Amino acid sequence: MKIFSDIFHLFVPRVCPACGKTLVEGEVTFCTLCRMNAPLTNHPTEAHNALLEHLRESVPIERAAALLRFTKGSGWRRTIHEFKYSGSWRIARECGRWLGEALAEGGLFYGVDVVVPVPLHRRKTLHRGYNQADYIAEGVATALSRPRSAGNLIRHINNPSQARKRRRERWENVDGIFRVLHPEEFEGKHILLVDDVITSGATISSCAQAILSQVPGAKVSIATFATAIYN
Repeated sequence: MKIFSDIFHLFVPRVCPACGKTLVEGEVTFCTLCRMNAPLTNHPTEAHNALLEHLRESVPIERAAALLRFTKGSGWRRTIHEFKYSGSWRIARECGRWLGEALAEGGLFYGVDVVVPVPLHRRKTLHRGYNQADYIAEGVATALSRPRSAGNLIRHINNPSQARKRRRERWENVDGIFRVLHPEEFEGKHILLVDDVITSGATISSCAQAILSQVPGAKVSIATFATAIYN
């Protein structure tokens, strides 16, 4: 089968989504240079970090970590847009695996029981064809050897996009939009909420608040591929 793959990539070369350069033998998804120069945070090894402190201002979560810093003009920003809006779900899954491996190596997230993606509303999922956070969660769950649960936490209100909204408008836009269908499935468990990128933190905080208010004995931690909150 490898010969057919080689022939295919001869005519349709694989490129690094972060820089656009053609991948060489042994490189998977991202080129070696981009991985080496990725704007990594230290969150996976820091029990207390800027993201955790920011999110705890609104919701009592256990831990929080992002793999990368989300900066303007970065190739990683383009990568996120690629898997978020252009159908590149395989990139999302690889990003999730990378995030999960960092969490596993850091050792701070072994107490979680189940990995849960931040859900899209069913209309948006049908329009886009998939939920990128679900593929990131799949990669994280694999790396942590934990089950993934998609479908119990739902976005029951199809809220407008957060893009171009001011901080206060972002929080108002996501208030009360999430619901747990079967609280007994999460009862007493430590849930790891996973998303692609955190900017203001409004959406994922609303998710966490929904779980904590609806599920007896639940604890919540948060992981994301990238964040604008890192200082």
